[in-house]
Amino acid sequence: MKLAIVFSWLNQYGGAERVLEVVHDMYPDAPVYTSIYRPETLPEAYRSWDIRPSFLNRIPLARRKHQFLLPFYPLAFESLDLRGYDVVLSITSGFGHGVITPATTPHVCYCLTPARFLWSYHAYIEREGVGRLAQAALQPYLKSLRQWDRLAADRVDQFVAISRTVQRRIYKVYRRESEIVYPPVLLQEEQEGVVLPEPEDYYLVVSRLIPYKRIDLAVEAFNRLGLPLRIIGEGRDGPMLRAMAKDNIQFEGYVEGDQVVRQEMARCKAFIFPGEEDFGLTPLEAMSTGRPVIAYAAGGALDTVIDGRTGVFFHEPTVESLMDAVERCEETRFEAPTLQEHARQFGVQRFQDELDSTLRAAIEQA
Repeated sequence: MKLAIVFSWLNQYGGAERVLEVVHDMYPDAPVYTSIYRPETLPEAYRSWDIRPSFLNRIPLARRKHQFLLPFYPLAFESLDLRGYDVVLSITSGFGHGVITPATTPHVCYCLTPARFLWSYHAYIEREGVGRLAQAALQPYLKSLRQWDRLAADRVDQFVAISRTVQRRIYKVYRRESEIVYPPVLLQEEQEGVVLPEPEDYYLVVSRLIPYKRIDLAVEAFNRLGLPLRIIGEGRDGPMLRAMAKDNIQFEGYVEGDQVVRQEMARCKAFIFPGEEDFGLTPLEAMSTGRPVIAYAAGGALDTVIDGRTGVFFHEPTVESLMDAVERCEETRFEAPTLQEHARQFGVQRFQDELDSTLRAAIEQA
């Protein structure tokens, strides 16, 4: 199977990039087409891949100020030459589904979400803190970008969603049906040389420190509760969060190495997941170490957390609701084998089998 992979952009490292890594492991000879590529922001291994960025990558400052080039992303993806492949797989949360493939080449879109900045505009702008002047400048482009995005979806032969929430969004925005293939979670038993330690008396957040992750809820809740909280991760909200945190909250910054992070997960009392995510890999990673999750009851968490069995939900995006969930977690007994068994349903091998089957079926039906 000769495959081309399309990825929205390679200028940061997070959950989407972890999915891409698993796909690349499956098909190491497949080139990765993308809009922009900043190798210095990604693991060293990426530099050995066949990565083919669009013309946007040659524009001065494009890799650092990519938001300014928003109107040009449709043209960038339409310009990619995808002739000569058996199937094209786009992994995207924005624009990547708009590539143009030959009539005989099936295009499978693994949709992380329809673009938030287009289809969840007001919530996105509010959390990102975009000023009024910038919003006014964006308005002339957003309508045409939405029109392009909607019409581009018609080029996709098959949509695959990462969660029930995203499946509903795909239908609402694009009026397309989709199947679900949950993203791959690297389970504890799939990592060699990791020995689980005994839990300690602290709670844990592992996240990029950016607005929609809602780490501010966790910081304020634990400020009031006075319980120990550790936060792993960096991002533009870091200075603000550190300024508001009391002494019981410890910021560990960026921690390199999955094994180190898993050791932190295994020692925590519970894992805190305060934002609404399209899926969310880290809660399942925490469960695979035998630790429960306190999660906001929305988005992908509804697919992965079982209230009272593998974690505790809070139902309002407020400090008070999160505090109540922490207190309920303190009163609930969780069994580590139950948590680990639940996480196994989302393992890497399961993802690889399902995705490969989907791609081969698309080729057969073309």
